[in-house]
Amino acid sequence: MFDNSPPAARRLSRRRVTALAVAGTALSLAVPVSATAVSGADRAAAAPDPVSSFAFTAQERKDALAYWSPARIKAVGKSVDLGPTGPKTKTWTGPQLKTVGRMFMVNAAGADTWCTATAVTSANRSVVMTAGHCVRRGASPANTNMSMVFVPAYSKGKQPYGAFAVRTVLTPRTFGEEATNDVAALVVDVDKSGRRLTDVVGGTPVAFNRAVGGTISSFGYPATHPQLGEEVLRCVGTAKKENGQQMIPCDMTGGSSGGPWLADFKEATGQGTLVSVNSGLDGFTPTKMYGEILGATAKTMYQRAERG
Repeated sequence: MFDNSPPAARRLSRRRVTALAVAGTALSLAVPVSATAVSGADRAAAAPDPVSSFAFTAQERKDALAYWSPARIKAVGKSVDLGPTGPKTKTWTGPQLKTVGRMFMVNAAGADTWCTATAVTSANRSVVMTAGHCVRRGASPANTNMSMVFVPAYSKGKQPYGAFAVRTVLTPRTFGEEATNDVAALVVDVDKSGRRLTDVVGGTPVAFNRAVGGTISSFGYPATHPQLGEEVLRCVGTAKKENGQQMIPCDMTGGSSGGPWLADFKEATGQGTLVSVNSGLDGFTPTKMYGEILGATAKTMYQRAERG
């Protein structure tokens, strides 16, 4: 019941990855892809925009909110079961994570699906961070997802802070063209009361160019049972650099794609700093989770989103 995207090896960046996006969901994770070497001179000559974007009209955003009814959300959760929740993955029982939520969309193949995403601090108070493969197919520029809606703090059918339609999507150009640098920034609409996202739920700070290391809490809504995407789950591990990405021990699977990696996480408050997002796994029976190192391109993407 996985989506009809191209093989995992084309979908994610350079590391082995399996699907964190499921066929009813956009849960997939990544696999190793080799990059063609380009000289510094060639790069300077081309100097392409490092960020790609696409947007939805006001009518499309209105339709997306109507499309994702409680009944449809319930149905997509029941459409995929990736097996039992792994021993490294635990239900989060601490304070409500207001900024972490479930993001629903229709993928490029036309299937209902979901990922995990996070409201982050931003100048426009309207930016959400997730994985690139949650919003478009890697190495396939024309294949973008549709009808995207972010529901912060989603839990067991409840939407305590409402739903926010996605207005603009930004990814590194290399993700759309080469399936590398699997991260995305989204600009969302105000809610039905005219309030901006982080005025409602607050924002998680983002750190760019941070040295890899330290204890990381990774969160997501995987399609494993008994939760089946209805509750936010967590993995905890020490980050290490591996094959150009960050890695932590974790067995969360599809549905957790795009979920935040929080450093300096405080159990008592449920707050930390976002240093990456769930991107890929080391196999269909995972033991490792991979996330991008948020560098210069990710920072440019985020800065452009917060001006949107």
